[in-house]
Amino acid sequence: MMKRSLSVLATVGAAALLLAGCSGSSGTASDGPAEITFWHGYTEADGKVLDQIVADFNASQQKYKITTETKTWAVIDDTLLPALSSKEGPQIVAMPAERMPVYADRGAFADLSDFYASSDSNTADLVPQAVDMIKVGGTPYGVPTGFVPLAMFYNKALFASAGITEAPTTWDAWVADAKKLTVDENGDGTPEQYGVAIPDHATVANGLWPSLLLSGGGQIVDGDKAVIDSPENAKTIQYWTDAITKDKISPTGLDGIAADQLFSSGKAAMHVGGPWMASIAKDNNIDYGIAAIPAGPAEQAASAIGVAMGVTESADDAQRAGAEAFFTYFFQKDVATQWSLASGWPPLRTDIPLSDVSSNPVVAALSEIAPTGRALLPGVVNGTDVISDIDELTQKSVAGGDVTELLSTAQSKIQQAIE
Repeated sequence: MMKRSLSVLATVGAAALLLAGCSGSSGTASDGPAEITFWHGYTEADGKVLDQIVADFNASQQKYKITTETKTWAVIDDTLLPALSSKEGPQIVAMPAERMPVYADRGAFADLSDFYASSDSNTADLVPQAVDMIKVGGTPYGVPTGFVPLAMFYNKALFASAGITEAPTTWDAWVADAKKLTVDENGDGTPEQYGVAIPDHATVANGLWPSLLLSGGGQIVDGDKAVIDSPENAKTIQYWTDAITKDKISPTGLDGIAADQLFSSGKAAMHVGGPWMASIAKDNNIDYGIAAIPAGPAEQAASAIGVAMGVTESADDAQRAGAEAFFTYFFQKDVATQWSLASGWPPLRTDIPLSDVSSNPVVAALSEIAPTGRALLPGVVNGTDVISDIDELTQKSVAGGDVTELLSTAQSKIQQAIE
């Protein structure tokens, strides 16, 4: 029996019971194109481009008409199932990829196996790890709209002041540089400038710590088994806890948003984040560079952030056909390139060369480090529970907890979460 502790899961479970009777909504007119509603949470320039791509798709044919509705990701998460249950929901939805398996497991999204099997779907060259994000038990329930590994952003001016000319490439070099960049001007034990902002919980921390565990040679889940309690993970947790608490290269108790703010205020020289950090840094006049998260003793790996879109089970046959036609259009090579350049995310197709996206330096930089990307907890339906357990582990470790005991506790909780 799977753990259902999150309130959203309770909502999902209740609403799923209602979904059984709401397939085949009445959005298709008999004498006109099939009307399809598409919810997405792209609220910035990327949203305008996505809306334009939808408009171009509508203009390219007469069988389907897609209407987009822009909402925040949180609103989509809160309102999707109630809307579907009341037959007022969308037929296409985009959402953070780690959330999609939760809904798919409850019957909210259609199985897209046949779509992927079609040679006309333009999915053959998609980044495999991006597709892995939206599978449950090997079945795909969506298509990716974005997939990018976390990257290290660094403040070039602070690097120059410290005499550092290149971004570090290994953990030891990372910590050594962070020590040089940590400045306690008045000697009170609390630096005015930190070498790096390392959040120990929430938002980007949920990807950063799994990245470190992978780079250290450990894993969190292997199939249906929790494997967090390992010698490799113990070394990794202790290494970074010591760097944060003893070397004081980062404040303790940071969440992801506070880490963003520390970097954007110029009080941290390095930070780990996603494409959004480019605009945040620019808005705050930070002259930044982008590099891969430095390699650990085992490998160079970074958890990837993803967004995906799927077809809800409320779509009738015509609406589903229209949704799949749009996905095929979206993955055409020219459209996929257009989307990458405008959204700031690396190309979703492996056959789009770097030269095709070089006009956007952020996309080019992130594309160069794309091979370090690893899907976060692929196939783990209740991954949010697992992430919460990792949050507890890292927060308590940085707060002075015993790493051995914390890993043992995390092992039990994560195993319970995935059973």
